[in-house]
This record gives sequence, C-alpha cells and structure tokens, in this order.
Amino acid sequence: MTDESSPFADIRRLVAEMPGPDEDALAAVRARDAVLTKPGGSLGRLEDLVEWLAVWQGKAKPSFDRPLVCVFAGSHGVTARGVSAFPDAVNRQMLENFSAGGAAINQLCAAYGLGFKVFDLAIDMPTGDICEGPALDEKSTVATMAFGMEAVAAGTDCLGIGEMGIGNTTIAAAIYCALWGGEPEHWVGRGTGVDAAGLARKAEAVALALRTQAGHLDDPLAVLARLGGREIAAMAGAILAARLQRVPVVLDGYVSTAAAAVLHALDPRALEHCVAGHVSAEGVHAEVLDRLGLEPVLSLGLRLGEASGAALAMGVIKGALACHRDMATFEQAGISGKSAG
Repeated sequence: MTDESSPFADIRRLVAEMPGPDEDALAAVRARDAVLTKPGGSLGRLEDLVEWLAVWQGKAKPSFDRPLVCVFAGSHGVTARGVSAFPDAVNRQMLENFSAGGAAINQLCAAYGLGFKVFDLAIDMPTGDICEGPALDEKSTVATMAFGMEAVAAGTDCLGIGEMGIGNTTIAAAIYCALWGGEPEHWVGRGTGVDAAGLARKAEAVALALRTQAGHLDDPLAVLARLGGREIAAMAGAILAARLQRVPVVLDGYVSTAAAAVLHALDPRALEHCVAGHVSAEGVHAEVLDRLGLEPVLSLGLRLGEASGAALAMGVIKGALACHRDMATFEQAGISGKSAG
C-alpha cells in the first residue's frame, strides 16, 4: 500500500495526472504533410519528429520558437572510491567553463539557436556515498525534483535534458542494476575514460551499494533517493514537469536516461513525450534505450554528456519542423500531385 504521508506521494499524484497525446494535432500535421511537395514518407524520421512535436505540444502547428537546453550539475560521494578518471574539482571548473562559454554544449547551442541554462545542484556538497548509505533522503529527493521542475517555468516549446557530474556514470549504472537486475559488470562503462582497474572499481562500488541498500529498493523513487544524485533527481523532475506542461523532451545520454528510467518504472507512459537524442558510446546505453522503448535520433559515438547529443538532435528537429512548416504544397508550387493510378 502506498504511504500517502510519504514525500513521494506528491510525485506519484503528478505522474497519475500526466496528459496524453493530442490526436487532433496529429491529424492536422498528417493532413498538411500529405500535400507538401515530396513523396509521402520521403523525409522518414523527420516526419515522425514533427508529429511528435505536435502531439505533445497539443498544437496543430507545432513550434520551435523557444527551445531550451538544461544541464544539471551535481557531485557524488562515491567518487572517493576512485570510480572516475577525473577529480571532483572538475565539477566546479566545468561550471565555470559553461559560464565562460567554453564548453562543447555552448558551441552547439549557439550553432542551432538553442537557449542554454545550467542548474548548480549544490555542486560543492557531494551526496552520501551510496556504498555506505543513501545518497539522499526522501524529502531532499522530492525537493530536488521540484527544483528541476523549474526548468520549464520560464516557458519553452522543446526541452533538452543533460547533466554534468564526476562519478555519475557509476550512479547511473547502480540505478539500472537496481531497476532491471543483472550483474554490475554488465551496466558499468568507462565513463570519462577509466582504465581496467577503474572499471573494476566501478563494478565493485555498484555491487557494494546494492548490498548496502538491500531491502529498500522495491520502489523506483526509493532507488532514485538511495542510489541517485541531485542532478538525476532534478532531471526526473524536469521530465515530469515538461509532460504536465506539454513540452516535448529530448534526452541526452547514459546518465540522463537513468532519470528517465526511474519515471518509466513508475509508469511506462511517462516517457511518451520524450525522444532519445542519441545512443551513447557509454556502456550499454543502446540496451537502456531499447528497454525504455526509445529510438535514438542520432548515433555519433558520443560519450561527453552535458546535453551534447540532445542539442545535436534538437538541430535535426528544428530542420524537420522547418521543412513541414515552410515547404510549398503541390497547389502552391503548381506541381502535379501523385496520380490515383
């Protein structure tokens, strides 16, 4: 029985209130697509992406006027166990690099005309070491999810989700292992470039964390609290808030889909408004996407994080909508349509 006094009860209520697809918007997009100057279906996935925008924006004429990429930054106590090739100091240094416009994501957002915002989730205060106890308590988890919900507060019509945090591929692997089972070695990858010994430490950390948290991982939100991190909780909140406000979401890579996996475990419908920006070179991301029912827009061998794959996919989405919105119809162009025979 669900405890209605638990901090998690409010999250479950929001999940239950998620709106569904707008079928009228879908019909309108398909009707226009049928008269554009191209063979039906000839733009392939681009046509699907425009339909997805319309269905989840709830608009017959979907828009891409205020796209926003959000990067959520957190730090993790488990990094003290040598699970990353980089020290914790990189967290603060990368935030400064974002602010100075020097990161890859800055260039991608500028190239595609995407808004960009970074959420500093107490970057100088690591979460608890998951090998010793919970990363966060329930109250802090829900408060962090609520903070992430602010990503859509200023208004956007397409949201890209990404993260930055030394050690968070270990955290993501622990979440996948807790949700879906299997051996820790299956879920861990090389992250920022750990060597064989570092990869072994990651697997050992995941295994120890699952033993430490045993008996407390039967609820997806408990998995998020005990094994997750602030950036992952905030991303889960942003994804949920976007659904409630009819904002389509483009997910980045291996870590951001860990946040999505928690919501999917709560309700398989929770990710219907999301697309996977890309399939990462990190670990078993392709399997993760398959389990979540998400087909990646791109496959470029990326493993950077910081929403780089999401931003690239948003460039594709922008192009897809431009074709749908601005192409001439057969009648406007004076071109003969497909014959009945």
